[in-house]
Order: sequence, then structure tokens, then C-alpha cells
Amino acid sequence: MEDRAHIAVAKAADLLERRDQKFVELFQHGSLSVEYYQPVGVDLQQPHDRDEIYVIASGSGIFVHEESRRGFQVGDFIFVKAGDSHRFEEFSADFATWVFFYGPIGGEGAI
Repeated sequence: MEDRAHIAVAKAADLLERRDQKFVELFQHGSLSVEYYQPVGVDLQQPHDRDEIYVIASGSGIFVHEESRRGFQVGDFIFVKAGDSHRFEEFSADFATWVFFYGPIGGEGAI
């Protein structure tokens, strides 16, 4: 039986590569949805309807959140509230991140 409570980065990257997509959902529990995301060249994200957390798995670059720009690297934690505009820019070819969506539509502040 596979342990869905422990997902190795290598396994997430392999699943993503086999599906030939930019992201793959790997886990769900309650309102929590966990994805592995690896854009190629350009990040075309639009604002999401739920709060989210990124934990950088590999690579580095610039994270644009609303009007701010900040560098990121492996291991960094980034929070984005629901509806905020954001994207990754100038990222290295090996960039990938865990994405954690949680809470209600509209974000935790909507409760």
C-alpha cells in the first residue's frame, strides 16, 4: 500500500513529467489540496480563489506578489491570500514548488 502522507520530491517530479503538465495534484485532505508545480519558461498563473502556500522545492528566481518583487530559493515559504495577483519570474530551469491550497473560496478572511 502506498503512503500518501509522505510524498518524495523525486516522485512528484516523476509524476509531473509523465503527465506532461505544469502541475499535478498529489494529495487531498479536507480543504487541503497539495500540488507540485513546475512552469516552463513563463509562469502564466492567474489569481486563485483560495489561500495558498508555496514551499520552493528546487531552483531560484523572483516572486512577484501584487506590487512587490522578491528573490526566492530552495526551502523558502511564500504565502498568497486568495485573489492576490502573483507569479514567478526569472526562474532557473530547475525551478519547482510545492503548492498548498486550503480553506474556503475567498480565503480564510472570508470566514
